[in-house]
Amino acid sequence: MTPSASERAVLVEELRRRGPDAPTLCAGWTARDLAAHLVVRERRPDAALGLVVPPLAGHGERVRDAVAARPYEVLVDLVASGPPRLSPFALPGVETAVNTGEHFVHAEDVRRAGDAPAEPRALPADVRRALWGGLRGRARLLYRRSPVGVVLETPEGRVVARRAPEGAGTVVLRGDVGEVLLHSFGREAVARVEVEGAPEDVRALAGLDRAV
Repeated sequence: MTPSASERAVLVEELRRRGPDAPTLCAGWTARDLAAHLVVRERRPDAALGLVVPPLAGHGERVRDAVAARPYEVLVDLVASGPPRLSPFALPGVETAVNTGEHFVHAEDVRRAGDAPAEPRALPADVRRALWGGLRGRARLLYRRSPVGVVLETPEGRVVARRAPEGAGTVVLRGDVGEVLLHSFGREAVARVEVEGAPEDVRALAGLDRAV
């Protein structure tokens, strides 16, 4: 089983166990909304473009709302079955590089939401490697607008996500690869990450909107 497939299995198990009305870390979304998002992302590329192209956001929302109205069991089954054969997300390289992180983050969106959030999981070595590869590849994009320098440190390695602009300091985010990834994707409230830097630089980074 690939790292992406194993994280998809965790995500599907959580969606089924918690039910359609369960809260998530995605603001305003229940588990049903999250499942609909995942279905649209892999099966409706015309609507998924709304996630990155603002003029298409309205179309994407309408499609997601229509998909979310389907029976919850059907939505979760579609998530479990994965992308159609001709979907870009079905390509082996894309599956590992992109979907592993997507599935991990959204599984934690379900696991760590609500009044009794779950503890971090012990991740298999192949999942850790895949998450690190994805984080390393996207770090500069995630922090491109940061007003301070950013360094990410995990047991897998170290990457300079953003060099400090003139006159600014640098903040180091240190922790397990999954926790640093969650922090980088805007889940600071639940990520178990050590943040090191001058107080003013830490505050500046905290104000950066990078939710995905």
